Amino acid sequence: MSTDTSSATPVLSVRDLHVSFGTEAGRVDAVRGVSLDVTTGASVGVVGESGSGKSVTAMAILGLLPDSATVRGSIRLDGRELVGLDDKQLSSVRGREISMIFQDPSSSLTPVFTVGDQISEALRAHRDIGKKAARARSVELLDLVGIPDPARRATSFPHEMSGGMRQRVMIAMAIANEPAVIVADEPTTALDVTIQAQILSLLRTAQAETGAALLLITHDLGVVAGNADDVLVMYGGRVVERADVDTLFATPRMPYTIGLLGAMPRVDRVTDMLTPIAGSPPVLIDPSEMCQFAPRCPLAFDDCRNREPELLPMGATAQPAADHDAACLRADEITGPGLIDDQPVFAHAANPRGSDVDADVAGPTVLEVTGLRKEFPLTTGLLKRRVGTVRAVDDISFTVRRGQTLAIVGESGSGKSTTLLEVIDFDQPAGVVRLSGTDPRDLSRRAARVLRRDVSIVFQDPAQALDPRFPAFEVVAEPLRALGLSRVETERRVSALLQRVGLDPAHADRYPAAFSGGQRQRLAIARALATEPKLIILDEPLSALDVSVQADIVNLLERLQADSGVAYLVVAHDLSVVRHMADGVAVMYLGRFVESGSTADVFDDPRHPYTQALLSAVPVPDPQVERDRSAVVLRGEQPSATDEMVGCAFVSRCPLHQTLDDTDRNRCRTEVPALAPTTEASSAREHRSACHFADRMPFVEEGAS
Repeated sequence: MSTDTSSATPVLSVRDLHVSFGTEAGRVDAVRGVSLDVTTGASVGVVGESGSGKSVTAMAILGLLPDSATVRGSIRLDGRELVGLDDKQLSSVRGREISMIFQDPSSSLTPVFTVGDQISEALRAHRDIGKKAARARSVELLDLVGIPDPARRATSFPHEMSGGMRQRVMIAMAIANEPAVIVADEPTTALDVTIQAQILSLLRTAQAETGAALLLITHDLGVVAGNADDVLVMYGGRVVERADVDTLFATPRMPYTIGLLGAMPRVDRVTDMLTPIAGSPPVLIDPSEMCQFAPRCPLAFDDCRNREPELLPMGATAQPAADHDAACLRADEITGPGLIDDQPVFAHAANPRGSDVDADVAGPTVLEVTGLRKEFPLTTGLLKRRVGTVRAVDDISFTVRRGQTLAIVGESGSGKSTTLLEVIDFDQPAGVVRLSGTDPRDLSRRAARVLRRDVSIVFQDPAQALDPRFPAFEVVAEPLRALGLSRVETERRVSALLQRVGLDPAHADRYPAAFSGGQRQRLAIARALATEPKLIILDEPLSALDVSVQADIVNLLERLQADSGVAYLVVAHDLSVVRHMADGVAVMYLGRFVESGSTADVFDDPRHPYTQALLSAVPVPDPQVERDRSAVVLRGEQPSATDEMVGCAFVSRCPLHQTLDDTDRNRCRTEVPALAPTTEASSAREHRSACHFADRMPFVEEGAS
């Protein structure tokens, strides 16, 4: 996006906004002096880690903070001051002049009313309109946001819709009264990458339809790169850098911004070791007068710890026409894409994987899976009468070798996590799962328990996976005691494991709640390493973490693999992370692999339309690249795993299918494609695709931009 907003009058103007909350521990200054402008038709992105004050700023703008919050400063909407209005006055503004799209539509939509009724309510609250007209307009809005069969869907309850469809309903409600400003608070965080692309495209359409300004709050710099005109970076409750999107990504001047950019892997190329930001964001209880980023900043010096820098315009190093502000005492010393004295602000280390062409594929096989299937009965009524079958996993095969990482990717509901659980449950028929050449079904229960030491798992959310009643020592020691180790040996091993994952053994008496999110995931990894497994299964291990913490955990996993040769089987929705850390990739759709091969082959030369759509939907943290990319946006959502599939399961959503002649289309609809080798692969790992027309890939969709 490239809207010139430099001279336009702002429709939303925030000046010196302060928000504080009283707590037992003291006053929390969540927002400290934030100022921003948003002009008609423009998009402003606000980025930062959790706790930086992004969402509190948005809630303050809409007057949605609890009574315990104290708000100071000025918030002017189209010239009208909002600070100081009571709830009744604000209710006449919310939804009509300014609206909000929340992060989680499940908790934002009322479960006891149909979505049509909820949109109608939003219309009738601000317009003199009858029930029938409001109902008709609700159907029009559902159609506008791309919900199929909108008249029928208007009678659906929120729980009857997928996450992507619920978010579409939220957008329909947000634009119902054609507001002047739309605030979108992490609108794509909980969505699959393909649905994320649809929602972002829909937000652009909504802007075009209403002419609204957009305040986009997100942690994803890739989303900002492709959807914002200007960017504000927040840290410690303040704006620490502000610039137009091209300037900020090309010449960041605040070390925190540089760290965020360095922590993000890219789907379009392999990067060196990611550059995590050490430490944690500040706790803003009576914050001291200093740069809040100083404890984590590699450039900090004494002055940084004695006073808090103001957000000031850049000096001679900024681009001549750029409106670029930074809150850093050393901002003018930083040049180019985050350099000082021609050296990176955050030191880069070599990637232990080297390149993304898998090496040593002849290494010993740790896991071999052949023809894995998993079905669940679909039942109804008190008697649990079987009315169908959910085919969660349908005849997949793969191998994982020592020292390598295989990633399984795909949308929610494709069968990824079920595959992991079937591998670790040891409950498949004989000959399906072999661990280090041994079939668990051939062993006694005692022998199978010994074999289970060779595999461990790290779950998505460490806060739920770790027992809150156990201190860190007991969390890690439990599997060691199961091995029969002595108390002295257990203590020695726990201390060594904590050090190995970067935790201080002196903190072994702390409970999980006392650790940060990244530290809890390190603790989970230490527990997984306790039995010295040959294979670690990672089920979305990064999705609950901030981008800087993600980088730290990815680097840790890579170092552990380089040191010990442990193999990883990973499920992840973030294809940028997969590109960075995986040797091989299997793309899963409705329980089957539709493409597999080395990471380089699959990412650089996709041979299935679904793979190409997944890759094109992943945002790249580079505005120029985002503008030049061709997107393949999938229409609709996955069919149900209970449906009987005749022919290719992807045919109803396949953009390539629409370009074929009648004969080829009929083949797609009637003949199931086999997962077969494509052209010669770039590595020893065979590149396979389950597409009848893999030789026509990749393709460019008509009208793509």
